[in-house]
Amino acid sequence: MNQADTAWMMISTALVLLMTPALAFFYGGLVRSKNALNTMMMSFISLGFVGVLWALIGYSLALSPGSDWLGDLSFAFLNNVGLSEKGAIVTLTIPHMLYMAFQATFCIITAALISGAIVERMNFKAYLLFISAWSVIVYAPLAHWVWGGGFLADMGAWDFAGGTVVHVNAGVAALVAAMVVGKRSDYGSSGLLPHNVPTVLLGAGLLWFGWFGFNAGSAVAASPIAGLAFVTTMLAPAATLVVWTILDLARTGRPSAVGCATAIVVGLVAITPAAGFVSPMNALLLGAIAAVPSYFGLIVRARTTLDDSLDVVAAHGLGGTVGALLTGVLAEKSINGVFDGALYGNPAQLGIQAMAVGTAIVYSGVASFALLKLIGLFMPLRATVSEEVSGLDLTMHGEEAYMHIGGMEAITPEPASRPSGSPSPVPVR
Repeated sequence: MNQADTAWMMISTALVLLMTPALAFFYGGLVRSKNALNTMMMSFISLGFVGVLWALIGYSLALSPGSDWLGDLSFAFLNNVGLSEKGAIVTLTIPHMLYMAFQATFCIITAALISGAIVERMNFKAYLLFISAWSVIVYAPLAHWVWGGGFLADMGAWDFAGGTVVHVNAGVAALVAAMVVGKRSDYGSSGLLPHNVPTVLLGAGLLWFGWFGFNAGSAVAASPIAGLAFVTTMLAPAATLVVWTILDLARTGRPSAVGCATAIVVGLVAITPAAGFVSPMNALLLGAIAAVPSYFGLIVRARTTLDDSLDVVAAHGLGGTVGALLTGVLAEKSINGVFDGALYGNPAQLGIQAMAVGTAIVYSGVASFALLKLIGLFMPLRATVSEEVSGLDLTMHGEEAYMHIGGMEAITPEPASRPSGSPSPVPVR
């Protein structure tokens, strides 16, 4: 074992765990004040239920020896997961137990990401059951296929820190959940405007901070590749922010704070699968390119009847897809020591990346749909109209985010509708 690697991975695990509370702040600020706590709880609750399930069975199904399709039960209940580096299916210089904890933080935030598509209307009990089952039935198998020696890994698909496993997976599940749960009762008549933009900015900043552990920690060592992933994680979102701001200036003449936060998240999402495979200059290029489809994806979605409330599909689904595909274009063996992309003489890699993305879309979509329909047989998937009107903070949790004075909220109420033509607020990872 290596002490430097162990220290770095403990720091990385803590950084990634911080991302889930950061996501709660990001999402919480984007909704109306009467649903702020409920929205934040949808992230925080994943820390408990998904985290426990990962230790009991998720880690074993995802990252233990098994078939091309699923891990076996040799690590169930953390059997054979000890303080030495031995036993893991990857070569480690850190305690096996620490590697399990690092991977747990990925599963936790991936499940929480889905909530952005169904805020302000989903029955909290149904949501809790869904993300718990989803983490075992959807996330764990896909993680095994890519990171656990499964068939996508055998095919040569590369995903450094979770473009396919995390972002495409969560984006597709969010799309399905938004369609199955349905629109908010006041969708189209009352705008969903951020009630606390400073909180959104705080969440985005903390996400960027935690993402250094997410990407650089995926090297699983204090190594030069970790340093590369650290730098690309700094540069790609910066490029996305520049392009996003230029698009805002050209389109509306007024770059917004929510747009700034959204751009940072999109850039982080896009660089995730490529962080340890591309050069710093190619990271800038990747981040700049990723801004365009997500920016216009937000505008197109706002003109449809799809109530993806915080635009998880545009930020994570599109951002993750673009990042995964560009990994197959911009990866450079002279940088990463592993493989070249299409730009460096290996066009077949782009096709392999596309197959991995397509597999994630199909599996996550079908399995998420089946889970939601099954849960719907036993309990309502969404809150009642009266609960929506009153706000899910009170009706689902019996508490409020803000004090009330004389029956009036002690904050400025949001307008009834979003200004015509302005992009909707966005979410993250």
